[in-house]
Amino acid sequence: MKQKVWSAQSWLSLLMIVLMLTLAACSGNNDKSTGGASAEPSPTASTQPQETEATAEETVYPLTMVDVTGMELVFDKAPTAVISIAPSETESIFAIGGGEKVVGVDSNSNYPEEVKGLPQVGDYITNIEAVAALNPDLVLAASMNGDAITKLRELDIPVYVTDPKSYEEVVAKLEDLGKIMNMNTAAAEAADKMRSTLAQVTNAVKDAEKKKVYLEISPGWTVGSGEFLDAMITLAGGTNVAASQPGWFEVNVEEVITQNPQIIIYPEYGEGSPTEADIVARPGWSELDAVKNDAIIAVANDPLVRVGPRLADSLLELAKAIHPELIK
Repeated sequence: MKQKVWSAQSWLSLLMIVLMLTLAACSGNNDKSTGGASAEPSPTASTQPQETEATAEETVYPLTMVDVTGMELVFDKAPTAVISIAPSETESIFAIGGGEKVVGVDSNSNYPEEVKGLPQVGDYITNIEAVAALNPDLVLAASMNGDAITKLRELDIPVYVTDPKSYEEVVAKLEDLGKIMNMNTAAAEAADKMRSTLAQVTNAVKDAEKKKVYLEISPGWTVGSGEFLDAMITLAGGTNVAASQPGWFEVNVEEVITQNPQIIIYPEYGEGSPTEADIVARPGWSELDAVKNDAIIAVANDPLVRVGPRLADSLLELAKAIHPELIK
């Protein structure tokens, strides 16, 4: 297994966004797990899930899956006690009908409503002892849970990690989770719902002008190429003006002026979120086409920043913001 190594700049950027956004959406060790799955590193493993033969309705066990860290997990049966330490994973397992198997979540998981009564195992920092006390046979994590992933695997607790970089990879994640949980039919339904929204949006904007979009994901921060939000802007019929740089990074005020976006989009999440007043007040930004044409648009935060099933809602909202004449 090759451990994914983050540069200091990438890690700082992601950490800042996590702290600002309630973004809970990146290490594996040579260990063995307990419960329904055993985890063993595979030196040549790809980051794509692999499976044994299965029908559309039933998973055939043992099932082998390889997560984004390169960790190979072998499931002897469907997990029965699942903990999610990222809101995106919480939403995903509930979307495929696995809510009754969830025994704990992180405190940032606020959707669906049923999660509010579940034990909490930390926020951005996972309480390892609390996770262990619940005796899970599977922990679902996002790549930004890096330190917790390492510590849990050291305790032989199986951790399945994802890090989707596109809308399509989120769809595939739901289907993979359905295989693990033996909930293939419900997972297929959730995936098809996302695909239906994708088709609706892409068909609507396929012949439209690609409008230049600036996305301020948190105050002073934007997102460039290689991340799912850049891909979302493209799917919604826009061109990300920050796409020349990869990852998450601080806004280059002069570069945005040079790019002159037609639309500015920002998420609203209460205290600490970007505001139209702050955006407009930046030197030179009053001359941007987006400002002059009153095309500064707030969108809902949680679905936008969570790589789960509600990303379909955000795709539709982005498309309405970019092409209101095409998406009703």
